[in-house]
Formats: sequence, structure tokens, C-alpha cells
Amino acid sequence: MIKQKIFKYKFYNEIDELDFFVNYTNSNAFKGLINTEYNNCILYGPQNSGKSYLGKIWLNKNNAIMLKNNFQYIINNNTNVLIDNLTSFDQEKVFHIVNNCILNKLKILIISNKKINEINFQFKDLSSRLKTFNSFEINKPDDEMLLTILTKLLIDKQFIISSRDIFNYILKRVDRSYKGINEVVKKLDTLSLEKKRQLTIPLIKEIL
Repeated sequence: MIKQKIFKYKFYNEIDELDFFVNYTNSNAFKGLINTEYNNCILYGPQNSGKSYLGKIWLNKNNAIMLKNNFQYIINNNTNVLIDNLTSFDQEKVFHIVNNCILNKLKILIISNKKINEINFQFKDLSSRLKTFNSFEINKPDDEMLLTILTKLLIDKQFIISSRDIFNYILKRVDRSYKGINEVVKKLDTLSLEKKRQLTIPLIKEIL
């Protein structure tokens, strides 16, 4: 049987805090970053937990710039800064940006999958600075969060859900993490398109 080819399109949605589902697993992080005036913040959380989305909400609210290949521009223009995925950037550059923000009373948000004590810092002064930041964390998902994320991801992929049993079947068998939910929906989407079938428990059984 010849498989249908899948074209991998990227879809870009506007960032809106109303689309960010909040419950007790992430409420402290959401309130801390959206409703306060902290200047120096660091956000931790598991992969695919919504850290980057929350960071972009913060960026829009604070007219900030995201660090990419624009280190000198950020330093020269004294702007609020978002650093997403701390460990992917040169530590010395991050240190200079942090110092610049503190000196000029600018806002900075740093996002990391790992906590400070879990990172191998070659630039020790950066570690010391970050330990003084206001720290917020997104915790592991509970049942409510898992169901909400699964529902949203399936709707985003335009699946028609014929029975609530489908949700229960997936949640009982999937790795109960943000990453696990995202990965299983991607696999279901690919398999559904290849076989030109809607989402059913027999289809789910092929990957779980």
C-alpha cells in the first residue's frame, strides 16, 4: 500500500493570555509573571508545559525583545529582554544582559527546563546572579491539565471526537507528561492522514 505523503505546514497563532489554561499546577507562575511588577524573573518547567507561550505573553505585555542573534542590539538599546531556553545561549553574553537589565532597572525573564542547581555553569558569576531572581515554576500536569491539553491538541489537529472513551483510552496508556501528550497526538495525526481515517480506538491501538 502506498502511503499518503504528509506536508509539514507551520501554523502561527496570535498569543493571547486567555488561551493559556490555568489551574493549580501553573497558577503561581501565571500570576507571578502576568500580574506583578517583578523585574528579574526566571521560569522553570517541563518540556512542552507552556513556558514559551507564557514567555511570549510576558514579552508582549512588557514590550520586550527575545534574545536570538541580537546580543549587541539588546545591550545598545537598553530594552526589556526575554531569554527562552537558558542553556542554549552563551553564558557570558547572558551574564552581560542580566547585568545591563539590573543596572538600568529593566525587566528580564529567563526560561529554563532545568533549575539553577541542575545546570553546569562554566560562568559562575551568572549562577550567582540568577539565584537572586524571582523564581516561578510550572509543575507536572494533573489529570485536569492532561485532559485539557489533549483536548486542545486534538481540536487543533481538527480531529472529530466521536466518544469520550477516546480521551480515557489515551490518558490511561500515554506517558502522563506534557511531552508524552504532545508526542502521541503528533503520531496520531500522522497515522490518521496516512491512512485517511478518523480518530478511533482501533487507530489509537496501532501506536499505543
